Amino acid sequence: MGIGTSVFLMALGAILYFAVSASVSGISLATVGLILMIVGAIGLVASLFLASAGGRRRDREVVVDRGHRL
Repeated sequence: MGIGTSVFLMALGAILYFAVSASVSGISLATVGLILMIVGAIGLVASLFLASAGGRRRDREVVVDRGHRL
């Protein structure tokens, strides 16, 4: 899950939690919104952690050209 997807889930969850007053039988839209906000926040933290860890750990290949030809 990328940063954009996480922000989208949090925004959608906030809309469902705070702005929607409609009711659906058997489903609490406020609860669904809260769950989406939590999942989006966890995804955002995980994405930022993986992005920062990937920037620090780069495998580098060292090529040494000694000028010798066979």
